[in-house]
Amino acid sequence: MEELFTQQVYQVVRLIPKGKISTYGAIAKAVGYPNHSRQVGHAMGVCPKDVPAHRVISSSGKLSVPSFRERLKNENVVVQENGKIKDFKKLFWDPLNEI
Repeated sequence: MEELFTQQVYQVVRLIPKGKISTYGAIAKAVGYPNHSRQVGHAMGVCPKDVPAHRVISSSGKLSVPSFRERLKNENVVVQENGKIKDFKKLFWDPLNEI
């Protein structure tokens, strides 16, 4: 199951449009495992380069990996000094509603 789960996570994350963000929990729900947000985070930590892991953040709207700040900035996503995404709700991409 682990490999299938990981590949499904990557497929969903690849669908997140530039300039949008989603959460570990939303991705977990989209692949049918709503209580597996930590596993999504783990998958993001070892994902291939073509998976935009920088677009996946915590449900609190906070950037989990500070080094992704620049990549988000290049997509016109503003990360505030405290690490929170400005306009989180406006930028949130919910895979359950979008795919």
